[in-house]
Amino acid sequence: MTAMTDARTAAVTGATGFLGSRLCDRLLAKGWTVRGLSRPTSDRGDLEGVEWYVGDLSDRETLRDLVDGADAVFHLAGIGLWNAGPETVWNVNRDGTERVLEACRDGDTGRVVFTSTAGTRRPPVDADLADETDVAEPIGAYQASKAEAEGLVDRYADTGGDAVTVHPTSIFGPGDEEFTAQLLSMGVDRTMPAHLPGGLSIVGVSDVIDGILAAYEHGTSGEHYILGGENLSYECAVSRIANAADGTPARIRVPATAIRAAGPVAEAVDAVANRRMFPFDRQMADLATQRLFYSSRKASEELGYEYRPIEDHVPEAMEWYRTEVR
Repeated sequence: MTAMTDARTAAVTGATGFLGSRLCDRLLAKGWTVRGLSRPTSDRGDLEGVEWYVGDLSDRETLRDLVDGADAVFHLAGIGLWNAGPETVWNVNRDGTERVLEACRDGDTGRVVFTSTAGTRRPPVDADLADETDVAEPIGAYQASKAEAEGLVDRYADTGGDAVTVHPTSIFGPGDEEFTAQLLSMGVDRTMPAHLPGGLSIVGVSDVIDGILAAYEHGTSGEHYILGGENLSYECAVSRIANAADGTPARIRVPATAIRAAGPVAEAVDAVANRRMFPFDRQMADLATQRLFYSSRKASEELGYEYRPIEDHVPEAMEWYRTEVR
């Protein structure tokens, strides 16, 4: 991989988030000038050296200033159903991407690297792994909004723009209070007696950053790249985390039928309340019971992408978990 040590300029949306803040750190360490988009109320933490552009994805003028003259635009900003209702999810993920691309067309910008989700792909019924060609019918507002955003990026690339899309799988690393914290608690917390059925592809946050930068350097415009890790059942993942952290893994597997039953209950509560009370429905509950495994072969062959086993990421994540979560 070509070392990036020259003074280039990057524009980063989602710069204060779990993934975006680490991307900013890496870019700064490599000598880039980094412009970060931040809402007025966002915690900018310890990101010293970032040039902050205060606004959000609805602020067209700020977006134009952010991307104009940038060698790379890393669009990571997004929101899920745990943090917002469907209308906001659509506005941020789809409409926000559209505004970023409009700003890029209006300005003098280099390559756009859009970070989507592996959830827009799914293994076919006759296959164990999904690759970039296995486009799935979206389930829920998050997947649907990301799928439409991907279409906008594809059209941008087809009509004179330079853009690639990356699809991280389930990202594991310090600072992630949702997936990572839950997985660690199943591995080391004796009060957490159960783990989920099914399985997933778990990738370390530092490996995803490597993949995003490799997509900028080596990706082909208009192409998509899955940035995955090890494909593990929840039972295996929890056991390996426990062994690496010297913990006691959750011993009881929640039956898939129990998880599927939660979907209709959530839908019924939503109907009674006349608003969205839970971030899932029966389709999303069913999805949580499946083995969602992915292939990163394309990223490996075209980008030089590599990932490390989950044990390599546990020490740093556990230090954060014991300090900040427990």
